[in-house]
Amino acid sequence: MDALPLHELHQDLAARFLAVNGCEVVEHYGDPAAEHAALRATAGLADLGYRSRLCLTGADRARFLHGQVTNNVKDLRPGTGCYAALVTAKGRLESDLQIFALADELLLDFEPGLTPEVSQRLEKFIIADDVQILDAAPHYGSLSVQGPLAAEVIKRLNLGVELPARPLTLASLSHPVWGDLYLVKQPRFSTSGFDLFIPTAALSAVWDQLVAAVRAVGGRPCGWQAWETARFEAGIPRFGLDMDATNLAPETGLESRAISYSKGCYIGQEVIARIRTYGQVAKALRGLRLADHLTTLPLKGDRLFHAGHEVGVITSALASPTLHANFAFAYVRKEANAIGTILTLQSAAGESPAQVVTLPFQPFTA
Repeated sequence: MDALPLHELHQDLAARFLAVNGCEVVEHYGDPAAEHAALRATAGLADLGYRSRLCLTGADRARFLHGQVTNNVKDLRPGTGCYAALVTAKGRLESDLQIFALADELLLDFEPGLTPEVSQRLEKFIIADDVQILDAAPHYGSLSVQGPLAAEVIKRLNLGVELPARPLTLASLSHPVWGDLYLVKQPRFSTSGFDLFIPTAALSAVWDQLVAAVRAVGGRPCGWQAWETARFEAGIPRFGLDMDATNLAPETGLESRAISYSKGCYIGQEVIARIRTYGQVAKALRGLRLADHLTTLPLKGDRLFHAGHEVGVITSALASPTLHANFAFAYVRKEANAIGTILTLQSAAGESPAQVVTLPFQPFTA
């Protein structure tokens, strides 16, 4: 398991750890419920050092990546970014990506443990292009502050720059002690939020400052358990859990955020454009309200039925601490996935009703 660079600092805070796709992650600091409450009410701080980070350099980097992903990269200006998907020639997902244009490189931020696969996929299509792919994770860490008071927390660092105003925009700065930093406006749970990309040598110093800052506003460090609960409640699917290599990109609900239909050719574009032209996908990711009486939540792969026919499959489920109700993500066939449709769930708890509902399950207050 690849350990976090700040492992010992997390241990000092009584952290418990787990592995996600071969990468060490803080599970929680002893009170995941309080950590989740901080993300909703004040601010939560997380070490995202487990996430994959690649840099693309070279004169052809923007043109090259534009031809590889579903969103518009060539028109990004330094200080801006976009959300995109990397898909196969058949339109199936290989990863989702946050892409940021820096002065002389493109920074890719994505799910943990996928650096080898994403690097190999991109390198496969570099022919005569002036493009180099570098693993940024050993050189730069990532810390994130999320919650209604996230901006106040960042301001307490006194970075000397104006906070980015729009999502997926960033400010670059050269700190006299910490080095070159990148501050991204990144509302990960549909509330206020910022990510910081920090040189590895400065990580511990910035972490200590941020711990003090979140505590000053009534927040706290947060682990994976609280982070995942907030993500789920915000109706955001995660690659590797709610979407994977078996899924066509338009099935996953990423269409409005990650796919440009005007950008021109890219790997998989023909299939995705054809789906849009000739109709809906056969199934799509939906949110479900589950029965309140369930004490055993369904597992990934549990089946859904409608009018006696199998129409869907569960990907993940949660007992929401915010709404005090049970919810799930599921892929449901188009004939049965309209909002309000009542399905029958078959799980270890037996049969129970499941209603298709809108996402997010719980809107967050900005």
